Amino acid sequence: MTIDGAPRGTLALVVENDPSDGPGRLADWLIAGGLQLQVVRPHAGDELPETLDGFAALVVLGGEQDAFADAEGERDAPWFDQLDGLLRKAVRHKVPTLAVCLGAQLLAHAHGGTVERSSAGPEIGVKLVARRDVADNDPIFAAVPFAPDVFHWHRDEIVELPMHATLLAASTHYPIQAYRLGTAAWGLQFHIECDLPMFATWAMEGVNTLIELGIDPVEMLEQVEAALPDVEEVWKPFAERFAAVALGRTPHAGEGGLRSLPLLGPR
Repeated sequence: MTIDGAPRGTLALVVENDPSDGPGRLADWLIAGGLQLQVVRPHAGDELPETLDGFAALVVLGGEQDAFADAEGERDAPWFDQLDGLLRKAVRHKVPTLAVCLGAQLLAHAHGGTVERSSAGPEIGVKLVARRDVADNDPIFAAVPFAPDVFHWHRDEIVELPMHATLLAASTHYPIQAYRLGTAAWGLQFHIECDLPMFATWAMEGVNTLIELGIDPVEMLEQVEAALPDVEEVWKPFAERFAAVALGRTPHAGEGGLRSLPLLGPR
């Protein structure tokens, strides 16, 4: 584990939980921020590391699995218990962590939060989320606009955050959209990594769900394509600010404030 005050490396561990949800555009943005990426794919048989020694950051991606156990106590993926352990180590040792959709649910679950099938039904497509005022004091959320575009495709939701988590963004039907846990772990219920082919794959695989919800797949994909530049304008600098925290260029939350934040706005 990186010791406080010691030089950081540049390697981020990226956990891909599902072959349909790779790092996508997020990979390019993190690399632009100065990180190198090591992608592990436990769904394809890759082993998760036992510790985060040597890693400057942890990124946990989405997937179609449930973060919570079923009625018999079984998890949707055999590596989830070990991943829970890595997420707990990351928060305990202040390893900067970015968890997306399922990843955000796993981060919450691993720390005593509650994740359930949403009573509001699936949330799919291009949506707005509302940044909360408390985000003004967050190292990477402070420059996010009040109501940015994001991509959604999920049926579960975080209904209770872990103790000491800070809610950073919300929406009407899914109140927990983004949060920070501790000083350096962020969970996003929404997707920022998607490109059009990724979302088109989800649409093809989930066409029956779209039909049930009355969503026209072609119109939805047109909306996704139209939103891609706006998503990049906001979330590329966001990813670069996360990389700056991981590389020690920006303080963690509560460690030096926002006086010298680099990369503070869409460029």
